[in-house]
Amino acid sequence: MDEGTSSPATAGQDIAGLSFEQALGQLEQIVQQLERGDVPLDQSIGLYERGEALRAACQTRLDAAQARIERIVTAADGRAGATKPFDAEG
Repeated sequence: MDEGTSSPATAGQDIAGLSFEQALGQLEQIVQQLERGDVPLDQSIGLYERGEALRAACQTRLDAAQARIERIVTAADGRAGATKPFDAEG
């Protein structure tokens, strides 16, 4: 798969259709390619742009998951209780 050749519009549609795990996997592959440093400059720029789009998509999905968790807080008796932030202590 050549991540550097799709247009921004096509890339956005492509990324929207990926699961979180697929997007994260592609992002990891891009990071590995860029870290190796054996990719031509123009392709590196395209990879970086796709990587940023993948990162943003993953962050959006993580934010949505966190919002869902914040809405579901179980009380001591097992019933759903009040909401509180995901990362709150206690």
